[in-house]
Amino acid sequence: MTIKPVEKFSKLTKDEKIAWLAKHYFKNSEQGIQLLQTYWHSDAKLQNLHDEFIENTMTNFYMPYGIAPNFLINDQLYAIPMVIEESSVVAAAARSAKFWLTRGGFKTKVLSKVKNGQVHFIYRGDVAKLHQYFETVKPKLIADVESITLKMKKRGGGVLDVTLVDKTSDLANYFQLSATFDTRDAMGANFINSCLEQFAKTFRESAQTFDLFTVEERDVQIVMSILSNYVPDCLVRAEVSCLISELNEDATLAPEDYAQKFLQAVKIAEIEPYRAVTHNKGVMNGVDAVVLATGNDFRAIEAGVHAFAAREGRYKSLTHAEVEGNNFRFWIEIPLSLGTVGGLTQLHPLVKMSHEILDNPNAEQLMTLVAVAGLAQNFAAINALITSGIQKGHMKMHLLNMLNQFNANEAEKVQIIEYFKHHIVSFSAVETQLIQIREANILNIN
Repeated sequence: MTIKPVEKFSKLTKDEKIAWLAKHYFKNSEQGIQLLQTYWHSDAKLQNLHDEFIENTMTNFYMPYGIAPNFLINDQLYAIPMVIEESSVVAAAARSAKFWLTRGGFKTKVLSKVKNGQVHFIYRGDVAKLHQYFETVKPKLIADVESITLKMKKRGGGVLDVTLVDKTSDLANYFQLSATFDTRDAMGANFINSCLEQFAKTFRESAQTFDLFTVEERDVQIVMSILSNYVPDCLVRAEVSCLISELNEDATLAPEDYAQKFLQAVKIAEIEPYRAVTHNKGVMNGVDAVVLATGNDFRAIEAGVHAFAAREGRYKSLTHAEVEGNNFRFWIEIPLSLGTVGGLTQLHPLVKMSHEILDNPNAEQLMTLVAVAGLAQNFAAINALITSGIQKGHMKMHLLNMLNQFNANEAEKVQIIEYFKHHIVSFSAVETQLIQIREANILNIN
């Protein structure tokens, strides 16, 4: 069947959109529609709320919402909510929390909270005149966003500075107005973008009356105005430390050997990009799970964090470790632009619950909690890699997913789980064992 482009799809009702989708893309229209409706909320008001989060909503895509307890952070005990589908992540975070609970816990510090954005423009004229113009117009740039920044300034934030940046060495005639902001407890994307668009308008219009400009120089061409998700000056540190003798939970390694092996694993991730990417993916397992649970933008966080990891020209580990004398230390410094007001934080019921579980943190506190989740996850991954190997724990956590894929019943699950307490888990091994159990059950029946 040839599918024709659909006109005014967004104007259709939800039922009409689903009917169109089912007609053109489902092999079994009735089953497809039923599946979509299965995931609707029974509470129509709540479903309508979810429908309005994005455009063309068909249904809800559920993700597991878990809790990793026993996080001692700056001497306060937390249970951290995590939204993620990957097996073993929540369990690994909880194990790390339990390990460090009796070793002083996690210590954190927000190093800076500056965010930025740019007005990108083209100017074909005398650069010295442009600098003169900028110094003249800068006070007006700030004044013209007064109505936008009023509430933010009352909360202690606002525009910090605006500078002129010459990028002509990279691209002909390309300049920026680079602005820095403090958005307090808001992530601040809409606030920053509104300020930047007003900067662009003022900058372009005021150029028309600047006496030193020629007619051609007054033609400042604004390309775009947009915040940056690269926030190297919105930085938080989280760390753990203990005596080397306290690294004593693995019977196969002496504490001194464990510390050195852990140190080497981190050093490898600092110098080898192939390892660093997977190493940092483990960090982001923890980071993204908490970012999602608290209603923040994990795509922005991912983009900014990975740019930060490559800021020195080569992609490197986000975490670091050292051994000094009898002491072991493991830490992370990570850029996190997060919000506790605005967006979904006041709309999504489970997001609101997450903030309540975390004692309603402000943005700085949330930065520390997310950084700790990333550090804990990375500690758990390295611990597994240098001891039993990553697959032993991960595949056992993945076992239930495989059993569900084979449509195992409860009795079969009990037998399989017991069997793999003493055997290596793999897809083929699970399939083979399940076939044997089912064949034995058939023989017993007969």
